Amino acid sequence: MTQTDHAVPHGHFLDSPELPRGITRFWLVRHAVVEASARKTMYGAMDVPLCKDTMATQQGGYAALARRLPSDAVWYSSPLQRARDTAAQIRCAGEFQCPDVTLDERFIEQSIGEWHGTPHDQFLSLLSLPPNPFWSLSASELPPGGESMLDVCARVSHGLEELANTHPGQDMVLVSHGGAIRAALSHALAIHPDIALRFTIQNLSISIIERINGLWRVVAVNELPDFRG
Repeated sequence: MTQTDHAVPHGHFLDSPELPRGITRFWLVRHAVVEASARKTMYGAMDVPLCKDTMATQQGGYAALARRLPSDAVWYSSPLQRARDTAAQIRCAGEFQCPDVTLDERFIEQSIGEWHGTPHDQFLSLLSLPPNPFWSLSASELPPGGESMLDVCARVSHGLEELANTHPGQDMVLVSHGGAIRAALSHALAIHPDIALRFTIQNLSISIIERINGLWRVVAVNELPDFRG
């Protein structure tokens, strides 16, 4: 057991609908849909805005997320505008005790460097390795001026461990990106990033991971809100 995790009984099962309090827990929320022009290219870590039309039609989803997330959680977000705006929309739809959202660049999306802005139909020709079947590139592919998914997993892992040490026994909401959330699942399950890329992480979904007695486990993946509110 680490000094940063609260002691819990051996065989800590989840049998009831409510998650127990006093657990070091991350609520990983993927940002909302970005604008249509950005979706035509590989935008990666580019700072593209959210789609205003989609935001207007998904207000019920923000309200559902606000009800689902713990009111006393500590809030973090990727510094990219699409994550910050998603966090702001959720917080406006509910009542949360945490007064501010702390920005943490360790949870930004994968940077594809010089390949940013490439149209989808041209991207495959740039790769030196076969792409992952469920991601645009292999976890080992290193874009020029960018980072591999292995690099993403390293920084996300460091960020998760540090925040878990800083907030033991607390709930934390982290608004981030599809790649970074998959990296978090890779860390929690101790699996290769190419395997973690098989997870589906949709816009406005919640994935939940916990650290208990120094070990990580996955509680939920790609849990979608009721967009009807």
